[in-house]
Amino acid sequence: MLRCRKHDNFASALADLPRDPRADDYPMPTVPYGWYAVLRSAELRPGKVVNLHYFGRALIAFRASDGQAAVRDAHCPHYGAHLGVGGKVVDGTVECPFHGWRFGTDGRCVEAPFAVRTPKVSIGGFPVREHSGLVFVYAGPPGESAADQTSQGESAAAEPAWEVPEIPEAVSREFAAPVDDTCTARIHIQEMRENIVDESHFHFIHGQAEPPVQDWRVDGPFAEVRGRIRRRVFGWDVDNTFDAFMYGPGVMVVRTHGPVLSVTAVALSTPVDDRTSELRMLYYLRKPARAPFLTPLFKLLFRREALGEVREEVRIWDHKIHRARPVLLTHEKGIKALRRWYAQFYPPGLP
Repeated sequence: MLRCRKHDNFASALADLPRDPRADDYPMPTVPYGWYAVLRSAELRPGKVVNLHYFGRALIAFRASDGQAAVRDAHCPHYGAHLGVGGKVVDGTVECPFHGWRFGTDGRCVEAPFAVRTPKVSIGGFPVREHSGLVFVYAGPPGESAADQTSQGESAAAEPAWEVPEIPEAVSREFAAPVDDTCTARIHIQEMRENIVDESHFHFIHGQAEPPVQDWRVDGPFAEVRGRIRRRVFGWDVDNTFDAFMYGPGVMVVRTHGPVLSVTAVALSTPVDDRTSELRMLYYLRKPARAPFLTPLFKLLFRREALGEVREEVRIWDHKIHRARPVLLTHEKGIKALRRWYAQFYPPGLP
């Protein structure tokens, strides 16, 4: 209870602070190029239109007759109606609630009632992949194909040059259904990712005795950080290894292995608009091999211990400013290394 009161008092104090305008000032673009998970697959039911808002855009998601997922811009090119407000899925297309125009998963208009010819217009959207129980979209530089053009002259993202690997824990029976936790913060998603390589915060936020020594490896749009977590939890000394696999700017999979509990955390960081980012965490706990009936208890204890720490980090993020040249200590090497790797997801020529 003391921990909860501490967090509540901390949140209340921050809520009363006036906001420094520098907290919204970032020198890098809001949306780094890469893959982002915008939905869990179970949230996109056949025959339904789902409203989304990411990348500063109103979006919709729906499924074609064959189950293929689509994520498109929300507004009809005919007269601007929002396709997710009263729109519906008809024969695998989304139908505008205002005048009945229909659009396929590729965004193209396939029917316009009373038109002599079907208008050659489309709604913008994103390349989509679906696996590991998630719907991913690729936000990248505009495509050059004329077929990608919308009626407003916008273009869809170019086809990606790399893919997010499948996450086996998401479909493995050895792991329980995930603990699903979503937060938003007034922070750029790059700084969300820098958190995993911020060595010193592991002591002050996560209770580790000293900053971990991390092994950093890079392979194009992929990166890996290996380290060790040593801390005391509910009176137990925990000594776990962790491997953080980064797939571009928006997807990270952290696997923590220990004698008592093994957890795979899928961290999904996605820009909401030019000031706000979303962090969705999916925690997959390995079921105890000899006592699977203890899984609900393990999940309850995990929620109590881990989610409060994430909330504390989010509250700090919500009020921090970006330091282009942070004053780093000798052992704090991860942030610079990550920034060098992360720069590839921005247009060339940025400082």
